[in-house]
Amino acid sequence: MAFWSDEQLASIDRMLNPRSIAVVGATPRMQYGGRFLAAAMGSADQGVNVYPVNPRYEEVQGVQCYPSVSALPEAPDVVGVVVPYHAVLDTLRESHEKGAKSAIVISAGFAERAVDDRRDLQGELGRFARESGMRVSGPNCLGLANLKDDIWASASSRGASGLSGPIGLVCQSGASAFGPFMTRAVDEGIGFTYIVSTGNEADLDFCDFARYLLDDDDTRVIAGFVEGFKDGRKFLEVARLAAERGKPIVLIKIGRSDLGSRAAGSHTAALTGVDEAYEAAFAQYGVIRVQDYDDLLQVSNLMARCPRPSKRGVAVVSHSGGISSLTADMFGQAGLDLPPLSERAQDGINGILKGFGWAANPSDVTGFANSDEFPAIMSYMAEDEGVGTLVVASAGADPQATQVIAQRDASGMPVAFLWTGTRGAQSGLPMLRQAGIPVFYVPDKLAAGVRYLNDYHDWRERRLARGFAQAGEITDEQAGAAKALEGSGALSEYDSKALVRAFGVPTTREEVAADAESVVAAAERIGYPVALKVNSADILHKTEAGGIRLGLGDAEAVRNAFGDVTANARAFDANARIDGTVVQEMVSGGVETIVGVSYDAQLGPILLFGTGGVMVEVYNDVALRLCPITREDALEMIDEVKGARLLSGFRGAPVADVDALADVLVNVSQMAVQLEGSLGELDINPLMVLPKGQGVKAADALVVGTA
Repeated sequence: MAFWSDEQLASIDRMLNPRSIAVVGATPRMQYGGRFLAAAMGSADQGVNVYPVNPRYEEVQGVQCYPSVSALPEAPDVVGVVVPYHAVLDTLRESHEKGAKSAIVISAGFAERAVDDRRDLQGELGRFARESGMRVSGPNCLGLANLKDDIWASASSRGASGLSGPIGLVCQSGASAFGPFMTRAVDEGIGFTYIVSTGNEADLDFCDFARYLLDDDDTRVIAGFVEGFKDGRKFLEVARLAAERGKPIVLIKIGRSDLGSRAAGSHTAALTGVDEAYEAAFAQYGVIRVQDYDDLLQVSNLMARCPRPSKRGVAVVSHSGGISSLTADMFGQAGLDLPPLSERAQDGINGILKGFGWAANPSDVTGFANSDEFPAIMSYMAEDEGVGTLVVASAGADPQATQVIAQRDASGMPVAFLWTGTRGAQSGLPMLRQAGIPVFYVPDKLAAGVRYLNDYHDWRERRLARGFAQAGEITDEQAGAAKALEGSGALSEYDSKALVRAFGVPTTREEVAADAESVVAAAERIGYPVALKVNSADILHKTEAGGIRLGLGDAEAVRNAFGDVTANARAFDANARIDGTVVQEMVSGGVETIVGVSYDAQLGPILLFGTGGVMVEVYNDVALRLCPITREDALEMIDEVKGARLLSGFRGAPVADVDALADVLVNVSQMAVQLEGSLGELDINPLMVLPKGQGVKAADALVVGTA
């Protein structure tokens, strides 16, 4: 699917790099229309023609004002629309007729009002933009800023100059973009290529601007503040392209709290929350999810300023033992290593310290952090075997900053600074910021940032080597088996297993029988011990209905169990369809796991793997991935689950057949994609993982169709 056209990207380009701006609704008052005009007028020094449009004025803010867009001397590249909501569509139509290339709708009063007619009007704006080709940002946004060229098309009350840098910032919330993000960036000397607020996203959304930024050579990192995605699959495509081009996406995504849990027939659907699905998507596509404003800015800056570490080890040097120790502790908690120094490094640093401080990692160099010997100390640590990143924790003046910058330039390795002084310091700190040294102020955020840096580059190397999984073609046999889903809701266990078998999932040997003698005969053929289960598409959880008996060792036990299972099922639901009883082989010596599929409206099919049986509901020990997956993805899923330790021969048990388990995960992920639209939910619980070389067997399965 092609999500973006050349014409769409060209329209965004005109919006972000305009040579002419019209402001419809410009006024002398410093409200939205007046602020937009004032901001745009500041761009006039960059050769941008600015045209106020308002029939009530002949002149606004010292500039000739035009009665309409039609009266303008040229077709503007971008039109800022600041008029009442009911006049927005007419303004867009007039702008399009004039030949305008794009529009930014500041006006509010649309879908955010949660009134049907306002939602409908917003939908009309989106349709007009897509059909006309004059693309629209907003409504209910604060506009955008091109920091590279100091061009502002924003109705924000705040502005900033000299804020150019390598980060592209896209926020659905304009107040966040031009509020805490911009003001903090000014304070910390972190620069942007562009700041974009997208508002209600009637037309262009976060993904569209992110896609444009992938083509912008000056943007190294895309930072985002997102409440929700209009199209989750479009976001995944942006993330895939970003991985290919090596441009990290750092994101705050609202919605971590579980306010949208849903009831579902299968364990899988109940266990897969909306936010958990996005967490899986971010991990699978290399998106860095952070928590707050400072995280977004500081981590984005670190990712933009630092190359890939050659090794995962970190060296920490400080003027304080306490600061060094706390920083080391935070790095340890973040899962990073501070490798011990070699004898060469220890001897070299001790030769400088002469009994003061200690030569270790972390290193306490006391007063030598502000001395001519400090560069030699940093070099010893940075050049040590196993070290890929150097961290300096201090609050030195300009001379120390000069030394740190020189060390970064000479080594070419990532260098980050933990600033221990005041954030308003006038010596040292401004020089570090100006030189692009990533600065953090608390050790835990620094440790998390370095972990993100290492993990992202390691993930990208692996991902580029194996690629993203592609869905294969469904076979005639699989398509035939899938006909069982037509016009059906849930399938019985027997029919569910028949379907998953067609997609490469081994199942237990079993037969369906309708009376006691047939059940006994089936048990004789399969071999004792056997399990007996009611076969009903209307009874999804057989244990609760008393419709299952396990470990039946002879004909008498089978005959008695048949009566009990049938009676219990009818007592549980007198109206349930009962299609006989399943006689099934008992599987022993395996590890119980669960494999399942659910569907997210935004992201599509989601694969779940976890510990099996009822305990999966108690501990929620699961891993999720979007479908389809690669074999490497499958092995990573298995490693993520704590209960997977049982697969490795826990406490003398045999090592389980992890290879066969990985095959099933890949096969089920393909099935999920191939049956999208007809398959609603899938549970294989338990999937028994047998000793290595013996494969796996699905002991129970539940398929729910979309009918």
